[in-house]
Amino acid sequence: MAEPAIVRGVFALELAGGLAPDRAALSPAQAGELAAAVGRDLAALVDGVAGLDLVLAAAHFDPAEALRPGWPLHQRLQELHARAPGRGDGPRVLAFGADAAGAVPLPFQADPALAGGGLRVLPFLLVGAPDAARAVGEALEEKLLQFGMATPGTALLAQDGFAAKIEHARYLTAHDLAAMMAMQYDHQGLAPLWNLVEAALLAPDAVEWLDAGAEPLLRLEHGEVRMALFDPAGWCVHYRHGQGDCDRLQRVYDHFMARQRQFAAVLEAHGIPVLFVHCDGQDDARALLAA
Repeated sequence: MAEPAIVRGVFALELAGGLAPDRAALSPAQAGELAAAVGRDLAALVDGVAGLDLVLAAAHFDPAEALRPGWPLHQRLQELHARAPGRGDGPRVLAFGADAAGAVPLPFQADPALAGGGLRVLPFLLVGAPDAARAVGEALEEKLLQFGMATPGTALLAQDGFAAKIEHARYLTAHDLAAMMAMQYDHQGLAPLWNLVEAALLAPDAVEWLDAGAEPLLRLEHGEVRMALFDPAGWCVHYRHGQGDCDRLQRVYDHFMARQRQFAAVLEAHGIPVLFVHCDGQDDARALLAA
């Protein structure tokens, strides 16, 4: 028998006023009720969904936590699905949130450092026979961006369960979420950095550089980013500023260092470790990063 195939998605909650939900995860009963509603919504959108298993994390995360190399949140759902009883007894709806005592298990504890965003996501999987899952995945990629709003009843279940004020609730494939994040990063002036994040997600064996104009110099390989760390003199040499300009450009250098810190924070939010490599400007910084 062929190994089952998976379709990765998220149930995305846009919070009114950016106010964080009061609850991190749903109780077992609430989680099951929400998962059943999500399954009905998706089945109404795409034929074939009802024939697949649905596995939902009834806990909310920052989008960056769902877009990490190896897809760890979805991978955890896949592992739980593989151990769940009832395989072979027909399509199942599985939900994982808080335990009976209200505690949230470690795999579904969101990073508190990323808790302030206005968009929270609940990862889900659809799992089934390869041909069926592939057909459903392709249909969802075509439909969800345009037609993927949750029904009012499902949105209300999420709102009440998480004690949140939800402005919009919708379904996205993992690729839809990545495309949305790419647009956000573009609006925030971080478009060059997204290429590294996307490569880490979709092409983990790729080597990717960020070497553009006055931007920080970065190299991605094996899921790790090496970033060139310049002192003021080395920065002046590498970026070819005039010999007498370094003191005058101190403010520009300070901005460059802030940009480096911003890049490192974004990469680490996506679970991509950053190693700073000291470059004095005399040696080839690209060669040092590739060493």
